Amino acid sequence: MHVHVVLFDGFDPLDALGPYEVLQAAALAGGDVTAELVTAEGPREVPSGIPPLTLRATGTLDPAAADVVIIPGGAGALSGDGEHTVRAVLARSLETGLPALAKQALDREGTLVATVCGGSLILAMAGLLTGRHATTNHQGLDALAATGARPVRARLVDDGDLVTAAGITSGVDLALYLVERETGPQIAHAVETLFAHERRGTAWSPTGPTVAW
Repeated sequence: MHVHVVLFDGFDPLDALGPYEVLQAAALAGGDVTAELVTAEGPREVPSGIPPLTLRATGTLDPAAADVVIIPGGAGALSGDGEHTVRAVLARSLETGLPALAKQALDREGTLVATVCGGSLILAMAGLLTGRHATTNHQGLDALAATGARPVRARLVDDGDLVTAAGITSGVDLALYLVERETGPQIAHAVETLFAHERRGTAWSPTGPTVAW
């Protein structure tokens, strides 16, 4: 399982690094897992929404090369209309090549797209989640519904080739879920034990709970 974790200007660090570290630990535990930090533009320094923290993306988002694409949310002020609000950060991501590449990933058979927190809102605002079940941070569920998506108040939502996670720390649970789904429970449990982390709740799906913890 090769995973592209997507960065964009203003991304939330924990949204991206939580899943990335789980995936790297899964590889160390013997799982057939690789992960890479990428952007729509290619290798570059990417400023997060929590200055002065910056990460270096080493690759280019390529839906044909990734089994899984993980899109984080943004970090910023929760209220107001300034350029440093979460809303503004997510809106600016729509002006990049990310929406088109995300559409390619969603349209491509065999590629799974996952999001953390406001990552689902990026897809929704780009018109890519109409009629799809998804979740996001509880503060964004109404915005998700306004785009035509079908919001679910759950920590994880598994809608087949689209898996979405709610608040920021749920990105760790998302990655563990994907590791278990794609490589089996032994590797996921090994990472969970290493991280001294206990996963919470149930992954919701349209057909019923998929994994109960």
